[in-house]
Amino acid sequence: MDKYNTFRQDFPVFTYKNYKIDETAENVEISYTFSINGLAEFHPSWIFPKPADFTVKNDLTFDRLAFSLGMAEAVSYWKATCSPTFRTECGELSPEQIQWWKKLYFLGLGEFFYINGINADMESFVNIESTGNFNCTSAAERTAPAGCLVPIGGGKDSALTLETLTQAGMKCRCYAINSRKSISETVRVAGLEENSLITARRNFDRSLVDLNKQGYLNGHTPFSSVVAFSAEITAYLNGLKYIVLSNEDSANESTVAGQDVNHQYSKSFEFEQDFHSYEEKYLSTGIYYFSFLRPLSEFQIAKMFVSHKNYLPVFRSCNLGSKVSPDIWCGDCPKCLFVALILSPFLTSAELAEVFGKDMLNDVNMENYFIELIGKSEHKPFECVGSIDEVNLAVSLAVRNILENGDDMPYLFKKYVDMGAYQPELIDVKNAEYCGKYSETNLLPQEFAALLKKEMERLL
Repeated sequence: MDKYNTFRQDFPVFTYKNYKIDETAENVEISYTFSINGLAEFHPSWIFPKPADFTVKNDLTFDRLAFSLGMAEAVSYWKATCSPTFRTECGELSPEQIQWWKKLYFLGLGEFFYINGINADMESFVNIESTGNFNCTSAAERTAPAGCLVPIGGGKDSALTLETLTQAGMKCRCYAINSRKSISETVRVAGLEENSLITARRNFDRSLVDLNKQGYLNGHTPFSSVVAFSAEITAYLNGLKYIVLSNEDSANESTVAGQDVNHQYSKSFEFEQDFHSYEEKYLSTGIYYFSFLRPLSEFQIAKMFVSHKNYLPVFRSCNLGSKVSPDIWCGDCPKCLFVALILSPFLTSAELAEVFGKDMLNDVNMENYFIELIGKSEHKPFECVGSIDEVNLAVSLAVRNILENGDDMPYLFKKYVDMGAYQPELIDVKNAEYCGKYSETNLLPQEFAALLKKEMERLL
């Protein structure tokens, strides 16, 4: 019997036992207890800063928010055994909410199932049971929220969002989970005060890592849903109306051709819509969650981003490098290569090398990742990368620039030409198509849509 079915048989029940809220004048701490019955108990926690005059005591809305963040966190621990029953002994879930969470778990774990060779189906992969209730019975009255909360990850997308909003005079606070140098530097370059950054502290229970080392199941989870629910808590505590994400249209593309496996599912528009609806129906805070860059592709974002060159020395998008202090570009992963490729038409070779600390495009060890990124493989890299078409456009534009300037062709681009992928006759048509792209499949409020279109006209 394979691991998946063995673990499900041996550990049939996962329990979300409780969440506990502790409050001081400066912070709210939420601690959780999850268990895989008969195997392990987990105790992750969060600490959120808050204004001294704000209290969450006897606040049903905050109870719902705290419980929901626990539901988003729990899937990381549940996946170790994929127990067929997921029982919540706290909070309350209606049948409709249970279906909402099942959808998030199933699609958000698409890569996890694929990599582990698990043949799961939506209906039977887990049965969620809700047996608890909330500690409070009524929501506190709050003043109407105002202003923007911009989650910052340290990469080019959130930097572009923050720069555009602040230059337009929008009142912005920034949000980070366990802040890194690239995040604080992005806030500084945007011209905001240090106290504009609100940092939540997430304490992951490392005992899960010990289980993974013992052979229990591991893999990618929908972390952006954790960002969504924790940002919702931060906006609520600080009276902010808009949660302004920086997810783009390219995040909707499947990672595996012909399959419903998307590494970026919780960054997709489908999840954005679902979260927006969940907030309205079941949380009802008055906070509006949307992605400012949703109408755009990664290609457009890269072209717009490089016009703000003061961010080039500080931005970072490498997941491996984020685990180093201070965070770096590792220069060896598909995410680093993707960013180098998408920026390559708009920066010189020297500028690119300065960003990454090495010549990414002449690195022969990047060849396999390159093949995946241009769509000549079974799947794209399991990373937050752009669509295959826009990577090909970026590479083609960069190749044409090199040919026209008589510069030396880097190794990866020479490979691209030799394999017959370079099609100069299509470049101008594709470039015009992408530069003029504006997907109407978005949730931008009118004032933000007008602002984005104005910025597109100015820069593109």
